[in-house]
Amino acid sequence: MEVRTIKVREAAVEREAVAVACEILDRGGLVAFPTETVYGLAARADRPDAVRRLRAVKVRDDGKPFTLHVGNRSAIEEAAGALGGVARRFVAKGLPGPLTLVFDARPTDRERFSRAKGLGSGSDVYHEGTVGVRYPDHELACAMLRAAGGPIVASSANRAGDPPPCDAESIRANLNDRIDLLLDGGQTRYGKASTIVRVTGGGFEVLREGVYDARTVERLSALRLLFVCSGNTCRSPMAEAICRQLLAEGMGCKPADLVDLRIFVESAGTHGGGGGASPQAVSAMSRRGLDLSGHRSRGVTADMIRAADHVFVMTPSHYLAMTDLAPDAGDRIKLLKEESPIEDPFGSGDSAYEACATDIEAALRKRLDEVKP
Repeated sequence: MEVRTIKVREAAVEREAVAVACEILDRGGLVAFPTETVYGLAARADRPDAVRRLRAVKVRDDGKPFTLHVGNRSAIEEAAGALGGVARRFVAKGLPGPLTLVFDARPTDRERFSRAKGLGSGSDVYHEGTVGVRYPDHELACAMLRAAGGPIVASSANRAGDPPPCDAESIRANLNDRIDLLLDGGQTRYGKASTIVRVTGGGFEVLREGVYDARTVERLSALRLLFVCSGNTCRSPMAEAICRQLLAEGMGCKPADLVDLRIFVESAGTHGGGGGASPQAVSAMSRRGLDLSGHRSRGVTADMIRAADHVFVMTPSHYLAMTDLAPDAGDRIKLLKEESPIEDPFGSGDSAYEACATDIEAALRKRLDEVKP
C-alpha cells in the first residue's frame, strides 16, 4: 500500500499537512518530512511504540538515542539546560540551520526534561550525559515541530547503509509501506546531511562534516567584537583594551586567556594607517593597568565588518561609513553609546583622554550585557 503523501507548495496546504502530521505522530505514527538538508523521519519521543518502529525502519538495535528536533531556540535549553558561551554562540549564529549540536546535559536537566515530557528514563533522547539537538531551517519542518504537542525525535528517512533521501521519490521507493505519512516538499535545498558538532565546555569537536565544513564551524564558534573610530589611535584602541579587561573580569580569567575561549576583540579606523596609539591614550590606559604601547592602527575593511558579530562605532558618521562599506552587516553595526557620540579627544590633554576612557567604559558596561559571551 502506497504511503499517504501530501504535496506542500503553499501556505494553505502547509497548515493542512501540519495538522495531519501532528495527528499521526500523536497516535504513534511515523512521518517523513523535508528539511533544508535531507528528509527526516519523525516519531513522538513520548510514544515508546513509535520510537521502536523508528528503530525497526532504520534497522537500528544499538539502543542509542535519536536526535531531538525542535522548532525554536527556547526548546534547546529545555532539553540541554543552561548553555555556556561557545554553545550559546553556536545556537545564536548557527540555528536554525544545517547543524546538529550535541550538548552535555546534567543529570538534573535530563531528569527534569524526561519527567516533564513523559519520556520515562529518557534513554531515547539522552546518551552518556549528552543530548543531540537539531533545529532545521525549514518552514514546514519547524511548523510541524512546534505544533506536535510533544517532543519529536528524528533521523534521516532511510534504512541504515542507504544514502539519505533528498526528495520524496526516494522515500516512496524505499520506505513506502513502512511509514504513515510523507510530506512532499520537493527537492531539499542542500541535498547534503547536517554537520554534527559536539560542544564541550569552552570547546567543540566536529563529529561529521556536512553542509558546513570545519572552517565554517570554527567561525560560528567564535565571538568577534570590532571597535571603529577615525584614526584607530585613540577611541577604538582604548575601547578594545577596556573591553578585553571587562570581559576577562566577567569570566574570571586574564585578558590574554580570551583567545583560548574563542573571544576576539579588535579595533580599526576609517582611515587608520599603521602608526601607534596616541601618547595620551597610552597614558590613560596605563593608569588603568592596560598596555597600548604595542598597538598599531589599521584601516577597517568590509571583510573585518562581516567577520565580526558586533561592530561598535563612536559616532553616527562612523555608523554611516560602516553601513556603506558592508551594507549586508547593518544589523550588527551599532553606536557604542546609544544616546550620544563619543567625541574624539585627539589633540587634547590628559584630562580629555581620561574623560573619554571613562565614557567608553560606561558605554561598554551596558553593551556587554547584550553581547553575553
